[in-house]
Amino acid sequence: MPQPTESTESAKPAETTEIVESPEVSTDTPRGTDRRAIAIAAALLLACGGLIGYGILDTPDKPKPRAVPTAEVTYEVTGKGTAEISYLARSEVGNATVVSDVALPWKKSVQVPLGKAPVVNITLNEQGGQASCTLAIRGKHVQRATVMGEYGRATCTSELPAADGSTG
Repeated sequence: MPQPTESTESAKPAETTEIVESPEVSTDTPRGTDRRAIAIAAALLLACGGLIGYGILDTPDKPKPRAVPTAEVTYEVTGKGTAEISYLARSEVGNATVVSDVALPWKKSVQVPLGKAPVVNITLNEQGGQASCTLAIRGKHVQRATVMGEYGRATCTSELPAADGSTG
């Protein structure tokens, strides 16, 4: 049997690959994390944009409040001196308006919501005197009251009929 012969050729060293790290690439954070962060940020931006778009495009026009039907009411206070006067004028709920130290005579035409009873109250001051209130609805006289003396009070009121169809 032949004997193996030794080769006189010297063994070649194995080739080595050198890994060079780039200074721009961080070895602390895996590359997949950056992609996930970008994907999450993009998803959040898309969701926010969608919500904003939905809010702008899907906002229905809010219905305008319906006008409250009203009727013209004329309040008049005659007499001499001054008085405190409260009267009902137009508002959604028909709130009263109060004016103090009004020089008489005084007259005011206002719109009163249907379903609210028009009313005018007069109160004389400490000097007393005499005063009368009158109430007219749609130009038609409906009530009159008279007051005399110190701190005297009188009220004119009536029902507000829905007839005529007048609105303010």
